[in-house]
Amino acid sequence: MNEKNKNLAIRMTSALVLLPIILFLLFRGGLYSAGLLAVSAAVCAGEYYTIVYKRLWPAAWVGIGVALLLPLLPALAPQRTGEAAYWLVAAFFFFAWVYQLLAGSTPLQEAPTRAAHLVTGCLYGGVGMMALSALRLREDGFWWVFAALVITWLNDTMAYFAGRFLGKRKLYPAVSPNKTWEGFLGGLLGSVVGLFILRAVAFPLLSVVDCLVLGVLGGLLGPMGDLCESMLKRAYGVKDSSRLVPGHGGMLDRIDALLFNAPLVFLYVNFVRSLLN
Repeated sequence: MNEKNKNLAIRMTSALVLLPIILFLLFRGGLYSAGLLAVSAAVCAGEYYTIVYKRLWPAAWVGIGVALLLPLLPALAPQRTGEAAYWLVAAFFFFAWVYQLLAGSTPLQEAPTRAAHLVTGCLYGGVGMMALSALRLREDGFWWVFAALVITWLNDTMAYFAGRFLGKRKLYPAVSPNKTWEGFLGGLLGSVVGLFILRAVAFPLLSVVDCLVLGVLGGLLGPMGDLCESMLKRAYGVKDSSRLVPGHGGMLDRIDALLFNAPLVFLYVNFVRSLLN
């Protein structure tokens, strides 16, 4: 077995082992799903800080803790999630700046950048995972969370095959040399088709408008999340965000697109859907 096929086998094995566990915890809801999403957000924060600074220092661990708390808030304080999240993030924002102000070992010209990275690292995974956690609270929440996964997974899968067999024109070679416009369009189609399949098989509450609007927007925004994470890694000379998942890289590598699509689905379901349907 050559190296490429070996890596593919490892990726498939990892997916087959992890996917049932993830779906089970999301299906259970409550602290089961919130805990899963909280751990994911914390790992994303840790990977972000490690990419940028190659290590975790005391303030970074505080950021990891805040990222962990954000997806737990909808389960622990469902009526006051927004308020609690606002004050938690605000407190960490001031902490990050004051910490860097008082950190004598940091060169003064680097202090503002480090403070900004502290806040960004916490929010990078925390916001998206909190959106999924809040979405899961709905009576039909599991299926909306699953819809966010379908938009992301089908986009990634169709983009891969369209790019591999049809790809000729590079999408953004400076950030991601392997991505093509053909793959991008194939992924966009995959997001839309994936939602129509979900509607036909398990979630009839999805309307045609839902499938088209969410599919198109998710098919556009998800790849932006992928490219943004690629931009971060290229800026700091990193190939994978970590080696957490065999054959897949790190948590950020796996859910970079979902982190952008999750808030989209949450906002659409809670604030836009009633206006369009």
